[in-house]
Amino acid sequence: MSEYAQPTQRRLWPIFILPVLIVVLAAAWSGFWFYAASKVDENVDIWRAREAAAGRVYDCANRSVSGFPFRLEVRCSGVSVSLTSQTATQNATQVPITAKLGEIVVVAQIYTPRLLVAEFTAPAVLSDRGQPAMVMNWGSARSSITGLPGTPDSADIVFDDVSLDRFAGSVQAPTARAKQVELHGRTAANSTPDKPVIETALQIRSGSIADVHPILAAPFDADIRALLSGLKDVAPKPWPQRFRELQAAGGRVEIVQSRVQQGEIISLATGSLGLTAAGNLDGELQMTVAGLDKAIAALGIDKLLEMGVPQEALDRIAPGVKSQDVNNILGALDRAIPGLGNVVRKNAGSGLAAGVNSIGTAAVLEGKAARSFPLKFVDGAVFLGPLRVAQIPPLF
Repeated sequence: MSEYAQPTQRRLWPIFILPVLIVVLAAAWSGFWFYAASKVDENVDIWRAREAAAGRVYDCANRSVSGFPFRLEVRCSGVSVSLTSQTATQNATQVPITAKLGEIVVVAQIYTPRLLVAEFTAPAVLSDRGQPAMVMNWGSARSSITGLPGTPDSADIVFDDVSLDRFAGSVQAPTARAKQVELHGRTAANSTPDKPVIETALQIRSGSIADVHPILAAPFDADIRALLSGLKDVAPKPWPQRFRELQAAGGRVEIVQSRVQQGEIISLATGSLGLTAAGNLDGELQMTVAGLDKAIAALGIDKLLEMGVPQEALDRIAPGVKSQDVNNILGALDRAIPGLGNVVRKNAGSGLAAGVNSIGTAAVLEGKAARSFPLKFVDGAVFLGPLRVAQIPPLF
């Protein structure tokens, strides 16, 4: 009798299990993405409410969430920002300062939800009392922030090819230019939740500012690094309120390093600044300057002396300097040695350089001969040696 092999029955369910798992995982991932997308809107609303309580109201005409399946992309068009109580002279009853720009796109990857990256579309138009005051343009603008929705750990913003113009009637007049501006902030290593310490860094490449002082009109590079201590928290607040709390806690801004270069002029500064009870800056920076003679010429102080130091000239070329301050010094020179004040007038640049040299000490900065001297802030007034060179308005 012949024996025939019976065909074996193959189990079919393993063939289908992988596709089923893929479908289940896809459905779960889709549910997770749509849940995360709904939380984005919720977190944005919470953030907007916190900022509004601090006098900064953000709004957008249209908001959408996309980016499925691996990222969340929030697109906000028709953006407007209203600012109240953000300076010492602005209060909540005044018409707010507003800014409008075309679009903001914020992106978060699903696998790094605490990192947000944003891009901004130019221009931004700033209005004061309902009238356009300034317009800001840029080639590209991007920012990143980590740590949300809780207390941020770090924040950065970078502008490339940025310009700021003011409106003079229907004409735009240049106010500021920069090839690149970077602002970085993060919590320091010794920071605690009840006593946060913030590290900041500001970098400006090929920057210039018009209509403030001639020395700022020429392109300059700046790299400023500072530590801010004395904060109670980092919750959103109006700036005057923040400055009051900082002053009450004895907070300080430590300038770890400030390097500014304009052509052959290089200045380096370190020191510490605080606030008086009236909201004015108070403290001292130790300055080291290479190319001091060129800095004096750029400041225009030699021209002031040659002109006889009329107050209107001081107001135009060196805001904050009082004619009697300079005249008193020259008068003292004449009383000590008759005619010396007139000699200083005729040799203004060399006379002032000699005066600063007598205040400071010889130094070397980046291989160049330099002078080191204090720059003092006394209740808002800025003194270069015995000369008051500026007056900074109160911060609250």
